[in-house]
Amino acid sequence: MHEEKLNEVAWGLANSAQPFLWVVRPGLVNGSECLEILSKELLEAINRRGYILKWAPQQEVLSHPATGGFWTHSGWNSTLESICEGVPMICSPFFGDQMVNSRYVNDIWKVGIMLEKGLERVEIESAIQKLMVGKEGDDMRKNRTCMKEKIDLCLKPHGSSYQSLDNLVDFISSFRFPV
Repeated sequence: MHEEKLNEVAWGLANSAQPFLWVVRPGLVNGSECLEILSKELLEAINRRGYILKWAPQQEVLSHPATGGFWTHSGWNSTLESICEGVPMICSPFFGDQMVNSRYVNDIWKVGIMLEKGLERVEIESAIQKLMVGKEGDDMRKNRTCMKEKIDLCLKPHGSSYQSLDNLVDFISSFRFPV
């Protein structure tokens, strides 16, 4: 990520007036540990209601009841984890399956918002506001609750996913391998 984009993200988070946990991996910005390039003014604005970490256990964070949304690149694992935990998303895809996944999250499943213009602070701030306190967020939470209920049924014994995995295990177990 370029330094300017990191600053746009930081200002979007700061200006959203919402509490947040932000994981910024070392090396995200070439030649930088990231946080030293953020201005003192920006860090003061963020520190009033946010925490910046180098790493966090994503599944545990998503499963915590205080988590109201998840900003993701929309990789399949992150998308599934968010859906399974019933957390609406803000999607900012970069390449590959991330584009399709974020379109599904936004347009088909309606459990998230896709950032269309990239990483601009006004769009970021607006997306966070919509997700956390807007009517769109309420609608997404209803949709994600319905989706999570369906997923939970699939994963229970005799559910479709559970049964498919059992069938696969039975099929593989049916092969006779030479000793």
